[in-house]
Amino acid sequence: MGMQSSNAPRGAGDGPERPAGNQDDRGAPSRDVTYEDPWYDPLAAGWGELDGTGLPTPAVPAAHGESGPVAVPARDVYVEVQRSAAFQEVRGSYRRFVVPGAVGFLVWYVGYVVTATTVPGLMARPVAGAVNVGMVAGLGQFLTTFLLTWAYARHARLRRDRAALELRWDTQELARGARGGAP
Repeated sequence: MGMQSSNAPRGAGDGPERPAGNQDDRGAPSRDVTYEDPWYDPLAAGWGELDGTGLPTPAVPAAHGESGPVAVPARDVYVEVQRSAAFQEVRGSYRRFVVPGAVGFLVWYVGYVVTATTVPGLMARPVAGAVNVGMVAGLGQFLTTFLLTWAYARHARLRRDRAALELRWDTQELARGARGGAP
């Protein structure tokens, strides 16, 4: 994920967008889709600017003979995407990397702490000069943190980012009704 600068005033678009009349209506279907894309900057795209009166400029009306986008309940869009094979593959790829990586790192960390507290003589053994086993293992903790972070970023870039980006675009299309609610 990249960072994006925006000239929008703070407070404008800082949180999730929800329709005003649907705040406590968790069980009822949404009246319309209000999908807020965190990477989209309306001011940079030329939309969302204020007219001379301080109100947002009106949206461009649909061309003659075109109907507006079909309103699709947001929860239907996300349930459809979640059930898709592409989403399950991205999720499975994430889990296949993260679960073993997290378990391995936690075992290594807990092993270091348990060894340091139960066998202090082993950790105090000199390796080279004033450097002992405990210091080498402690520095190894930092090294494995950096290596795991690098491996995670590489795995995400090579195996998940493209598929996740395609899912994001598909979700936006569905949420905007571009396909008429079809997958």
